[in-house]
Amino acid sequence: MSNNSVIGVLIPLHAGGATVALLLGAWNLRRNPKGDRPHRLVGQVWVVAMYWTIISSFFIKELRPGHFSWIHGLSIFTFVTLSIGLWAAVTHRAQLHRRFMTGSYFGLLGAFVGAVAVPVRHIPQWLVHEPLRLALGAAACLLVAAAVVTLSRRRAAGKPPTPTKTRDVAGKPPTPTKTRDVAGKPPAPAKT
Repeated sequence: MSNNSVIGVLIPLHAGGATVALLLGAWNLRRNPKGDRPHRLVGQVWVVAMYWTIISSFFIKELRPGHFSWIHGLSIFTFVTLSIGLWAAVTHRAQLHRRFMTGSYFGLLGAFVGAVAVPVRHIPQWLVHEPLRLALGAAACLLVAAAVVTLSRRRAAGKPPTPTKTRDVAGKPPTPTKTRDVAGKPPAPAKT
């Protein structure tokens, strides 16, 4: 397989991974509550799509043929921020996780704007020369994202929510608060 045919397959797959990540990231950022089972399941697929997009970008060298460009520097930066956000989620540092994942998402959004705003880039060219291919690719990405969201909701349905162990930025558990009912009385102990 020649280098041109590899790039001809890689760029649509790269764009597809980025599009799925854009859709899933938007869904996870907009919905509440955070940290529940659907959030985690969608987030896991989002992280995989993001890592795919980052890693595949290193094989695309069209801005400076045969060489890395400034975009690859942004890919390295995104790899670091995404990895810190993932680590923060695994270690239950909710605020740190939120900041780094939100930053990674908005970095992806900025890259998307750059990919569609520059007329010589592939997406604007596909829109002009191959609109059906672009529409089918976008529809496929939308279907994949919708399937991930639907499956995450189905997997979570009927299962009790798992408690999250949130921590602050320093890794300390939050200070316990005394919950009281409307009358100011502490809640009754749970029956076993």
